[in-house]
Amino acid sequence: MPRAPIGLKIKKRRKTLSVTQAQLADRIGISASYLNLIENNKRAIGGKLLQRISNELGLEISALDGESDRRLILDLQEMTTDPLFQNMDLSHTTATNLVGQNPRWARALKNLYRAYLDQGQTINALSDRLNYAPYIDDAVFRMRTNATAIRTSSEILNSSADMSEKDQDRFFSILAEESQKLSEVATGLSTFMDNAKFQTRSLTPAEEVDDFLMDQGGYFPVLEDAAQTLLEEADFHGGDTESMLQDFLSLKFDVHVRFAADGASLAGGKQHQCNYNQITRTLEVPNYASSQVRRFEMACLLVELSMIDVISSEIKKSDLLISPASQEWAATELIDYLARAILMPYDEFLEDAVRERYDVDVLSRKYTVNFQLAGSRLASLRKKGAEGIAFALMHTNPAGHVLKRTTLPRLPIPRYGSACPLWDVYSAFQTPGRIVRQVACFPNKEKFLFVAKAEAPDQTGFSQPRVLKATMLACESIYAEQTVYADGLDFSSEKLMTNVGMNCRLCSWSDCAHREEDPILSQ
Repeated sequence: MPRAPIGLKIKKRRKTLSVTQAQLADRIGISASYLNLIENNKRAIGGKLLQRISNELGLEISALDGESDRRLILDLQEMTTDPLFQNMDLSHTTATNLVGQNPRWARALKNLYRAYLDQGQTINALSDRLNYAPYIDDAVFRMRTNATAIRTSSEILNSSADMSEKDQDRFFSILAEESQKLSEVATGLSTFMDNAKFQTRSLTPAEEVDDFLMDQGGYFPVLEDAAQTLLEEADFHGGDTESMLQDFLSLKFDVHVRFAADGASLAGGKQHQCNYNQITRTLEVPNYASSQVRRFEMACLLVELSMIDVISSEIKKSDLLISPASQEWAATELIDYLARAILMPYDEFLEDAVRERYDVDVLSRKYTVNFQLAGSRLASLRKKGAEGIAFALMHTNPAGHVLKRTTLPRLPIPRYGSACPLWDVYSAFQTPGRIVRQVACFPNKEKFLFVAKAEAPDQTGFSQPRVLKATMLACESIYAEQTVYADGLDFSSEKLMTNVGMNCRLCSWSDCAHREEDPILSQ
């Protein structure tokens, strides 16, 4: 995992203030030799020591904690997997040093590479258009035919002075008809080519939303407060939450829930199975929908009707959501976030999670949600002073496409492509409905507990495809004993460990039998 260049930042700031290494070490209560190791990024730092250093140097601790730097380092490391850089000796320390010493240059390099990808995609798109031979060849042939007919008719009219009026009218009619056809073909071809004049961007709306969520660490305090206010207004504490949601929607918004016999006809959004008719103010729910789905869909609709202003405000505050598509996508993500916060109130859910030792199945049953929703809520328990275990989360489909991710400082989840095939999130597809666990050991010897489960959405019928999706939670090994999933595991036993990496290109295990690509990093 990339280590943030905290030490390099400390060294740079110390020199700017003209403070010697010995002076700073004395002020913060450590030896000069230990500070030297920290400044050269050879020792990790955090907690109270990091707080003392930030106070002495007059820096906000957020400027030193390294989360944004780690993401930038990871982006640079992923960038070097491009064949463009295959003959260059680019090590992971190069990216770390660049970010630590010249963060603006590092961001400029990342932006330049993205611009390079943009131009490449534009060229490919234009090339695809130009290579669409059947349409272009046919259009050019018709244009030549029309032009030939026009030219021939014009020559005949010009060379035949004694032509009868009837024949002249016939040829003028041909000229008009062929000119009209030529104009139509030219207009069609122009429209076809104009469609190629679109901007292609290497940073997709999904990636913009990913950056937005990662920048918040997966936790939105403003949304948590809004959810708590709504819970107090609706008095959802205790009882049948599904009935309470249905009654509250009816009383406050005059929305009625209707269960439809033909669930296949209810095509909602890409993440939802229900359809809300704004005209009739009716939420149509398919009969096959489970209680989990019904509750979540009602909660999402309640959020849309009552808290859209709060969501819009959060989106407007971010400079990471550039395109309208990304803003719309982010709104959907925040609606889902608020729905989870309503179904699983922060303080109550955290208390239950600690008591049940983060048993996701137990939490899922109590709150009537699936593994993915409960896991997502666990990964968002990051309120200062009331944190749960810091979990990374990965939600993926069988093709390996990462649908949702929440990272940890020392466990980034790949943005592009799939992760290491040995991660348990992939083996979970072999046993749907069952939890699998794994002690994962990375090349830097850091260990994590992986817990994963594959689930299928509610079936619409026998003939419909059953698409599995898997969710994985991961935490550092030092927190594993707080979970039920560490029971019976010996984290010191190499036999129980699985040597994994982030992916093949960023993994330095030299004896991996499952390697598909050569690494770009050396251990």
